[in-house]
Amino acid sequence: MNLSDYIHTIPDFPTPWIAFKDISPLLANPDVFVYTINEMAKKCTDTDLIVGLDARGFIFGAAVAFALHKPFVMVRKKGKLPWEIVSMDYDLEYWSNTICIQKNSIHQWQNVAIIDDVLATGGTAQATCRLIEQCWGVINSLVFLMELEFLAGRKKLAGYKVSSMIAF
Repeated sequence: MNLSDYIHTIPDFPTPWIAFKDISPLLANPDVFVYTINEMAKKCTDTDLIVGLDARGFIFGAAVAFALHKPFVMVRKKGKLPWEIVSMDYDLEYWSNTICIQKNSIHQWQNVAIIDDVLATGGTAQATCRLIEQCWGVINSLVFLMELEFLAGRKKLAGYKVSSMIAF
């Protein structure tokens, strides 16, 4: 199945010169969505838990966790998680950001699969790896629906097992 047939490119959204990858058609087709989740799940079988990145990574991460009957943990932007958190500041090309995870949501030496919708520059995924390792988790794999190869995000994830379902 060619999953790129179910991704629409929206030019100049949300700002000029950005070609936004709209996953709505993929999500709207139950057969394609189930296929996608099953294929992503095949890349996460040796994990103890699934981590999804804010926000579209929640869609795919939660579904993969459900398919594998594994716990699901959210990595969110600052100010979005209650209770005690562990955070990681990181720099992107034009700004800085902070991601957070609830304290004690990852146990020492647990194998973790990180799931997100797109691998672009790799900054958020790299920060997530550092955050999980700070919590003593072990990164088993990173799985993305799409990879924007021209942004070379995979370079920031050298040393990790990275896979994507679609490459643009």
